[in-house]
Amino acid sequence: MKITLHPCRIFLVVLALIVTVPILAQSKNKFVIILDAGHGGKDPGNSYHGFVEKEIALKTSLKLEQFLKKHKDIQIVYTRESDVFIPLKDRPRKANSLHANLFVSVHCNSVTNPEPYGTETFVMGLSRSKGNLEIAKQENSVILLEKDYKSAYKGFDPKNPLGMVGLQMLQEDYMNRSIALASKIQNNFVKQLNRKSRGIKQTPLWVLDAVFMPSVLIELGFLSNKNEGLYLNSDAGQSQMAEAIATAIVDYKREYFDDRSTSVTNDDNKSADKEVTKNERNGKGTPSSKSTNENDKVSFLVQFAAGTRELKLVPSNFKGLKDVSVLATNGKLFNYRYGSTTSYEIAKQNLKVVQEKGYTSAYIIAVKNGQTISLKEALK
Repeated sequence: MKITLHPCRIFLVVLALIVTVPILAQSKNKFVIILDAGHGGKDPGNSYHGFVEKEIALKTSLKLEQFLKKHKDIQIVYTRESDVFIPLKDRPRKANSLHANLFVSVHCNSVTNPEPYGTETFVMGLSRSKGNLEIAKQENSVILLEKDYKSAYKGFDPKNPLGMVGLQMLQEDYMNRSIALASKIQNNFVKQLNRKSRGIKQTPLWVLDAVFMPSVLIELGFLSNKNEGLYLNSDAGQSQMAEAIATAIVDYKREYFDDRSTSVTNDDNKSADKEVTKNERNGKGTPSSKSTNENDKVSFLVQFAAGTRELKLVPSNFKGLKDVSVLATNGKLFNYRYGSTTSYEIAKQNLKVVQEKGYTSAYIIAVKNGQTISLKEALK
């Protein structure tokens, strides 16, 4: 999905990389998921045909927890477990304070036209269409119900996407992972439940923009469509939707977290990916000048940042780190790495150096013949 960046946001992306761009939320023993049942209390959300969004969102979220808790290494934290009003600012604040691995917000859609139906999953991004903007206005309008919204949200205008640009530094890697999870969720809705998918969309939703982790907002369907509303309001419908979401989350966890010790992602494993350093692009000291035996050796590096802008590999861009290289994934995502050694023990020392610079979510990767391999394979 192409992301169009406002000039101000481009600057923030660069700033994010200079300051810190976490790669993956840290949790030593548990994969922490924040389940955010949309609306609640004095904020009912959408209501059509007797179907109330806050009720369906909560019931579905509670069922989702039942499926997820079967996995002992998953920890669930709710933003709300009952019909209470939770200020929008407190939802991402809770997730950030716990350093959660994932933020999942559950909602229901509606429009004045009773015909539209289907599921949508949103990730943070500038509005891509008038329809997306209307969704953004609906979900963000709860801000106006809070007494201190002007100071709490510091100029964030829930009805003006241009006013949202400066809220936070764009977390590019989190964006990509959010899209990956959204894709799994939508695929499950279609393949497992034969639901209509309206796709994965980017729109300026404050609750997603304010969390520092992969995050999605799921619109289960349209309450304005009576048939779909009946399904979503039913116990069976809620259970089926919850199970489809749970399966997607577990699949996502397996791909991005269970293999964290091996530091391998789909992007890293693509055969087209190649380790590209500044010297390679300048034609100096390229790996091709090394012997075949040297190429066959495993190198250990520390991956610490990612972004869509290619930065000059100078220490001032990376908090003083000097031995930085970059992996360009399809020319769209640049993964920044520190050090290159054939010694795993030295790599662990390099990891400490990087973490002490403030890149606390950095991790070790292994590269062989220009491709990333698992640490398990590298350490055989």
